[in-house]
Amino acid sequence: MITVSLCMIVKNEEDVLGRCLDSVEDLVDEINIVDTGSTDRTVEIAKEYTDRVFFFEWTGKFKDARNESFKYATKDYIFYLDADDVLLDVDREKFKTLKQTLDHSVDSVSMFYNAGMDEFGNVTLQFRRNRLLKRSRNFKWKGDVHNYIEVSGKIINSNVAITHKKTAHAVGRNLAIYKEKIKNGDKFSPRDYFYYGNELKENGKYKDAIKSYTKNISMSEGWIEDKVYACINRGDCYRLIGEKEQELSSLLQAIQFSKTPRPEICSRIGFNFQQQGDYPSAIFWYELATSLKDDPNRWSFTYPAYATWYPNLQLCVCYYNLKSYEKAYMHNEKARKYRPHDERILFNKDLLEKKLRQD
Repeated sequence: MITVSLCMIVKNEEDVLGRCLDSVEDLVDEINIVDTGSTDRTVEIAKEYTDRVFFFEWTGKFKDARNESFKYATKDYIFYLDADDVLLDVDREKFKTLKQTLDHSVDSVSMFYNAGMDEFGNVTLQFRRNRLLKRSRNFKWKGDVHNYIEVSGKIINSNVAITHKKTAHAVGRNLAIYKEKIKNGDKFSPRDYFYYGNELKENGKYKDAIKSYTKNISMSEGWIEDKVYACINRGDCYRLIGEKEQELSSLLQAIQFSKTPRPEICSRIGFNFQQQGDYPSAIFWYELATSLKDDPNRWSFTYPAYATWYPNLQLCVCYYNLKSYEKAYMHNEKARKYRPHDERILFNKDLLEKKLRQD
């Protein structure tokens, strides 16, 4: 059986660090924690779980701290988490099985990252990350803000998921890092333009985000999945500034990159037509969104809502406007399976049941 070193970087994580370590301490053979300047009880809490607590002066770049944490690993494989991550019980069992059965020839194991959850326990954002890394390969973190690990060799995809349970969000922090890069005259890669666009969008700077996404899309280099979502996210920005035609064009360009439709694209196209009052066209795209099968081996972002409750809720609205109340009710019930206490869905349920009784 392989041995595993957990490596983490932390700063002022007293509210969540214990929760994270409770979920994983018995799964790993070593815990290494690098503190980058905590002023709360983070270090004290870390020392309750391990005597391997180290200190690193913050350089302004996450990759430096993450690479520093990897230096302290002594076991066969390195496993990393953020302090606001946890392994749920079902994934703890999957991790145990993976650890017991993993072939030592494997260089990296990817795991799902459930980066968001709604109030009903549905995953809102999921993607894969290289999460368990053979130490002897000395893989390094790259990127100043949205880091990634440059891996090669034998890579396998597992069904283990890490769940992110964030309690707060540092609004503007990453945007400030990108602005510093611009100030310093640093050259932006396609990846930089994509993630800079995301930060601009999140901070309400939609026109600037459109420019950054367009720069990513126009470059011949770069990961195709980033270009797919640059088109999708640019479409969101166009919608938010009221440019519906540009939104639709951007969404259709996303299909040019993805080659085949995806729920995240189809549901947005459906909403575009719905807003125009073109309910038959909207229904076509929403129904397509619900029929597409997810590829568990796909590495890019997946937003399950766009294939499940969201298009069904909008189909309910579209069919209601077409006075097709039975179909509206059917789709509302499909949405209710995912969000049983959603006030909008419960309102629709009562309204449609009254309509059907009247008919």
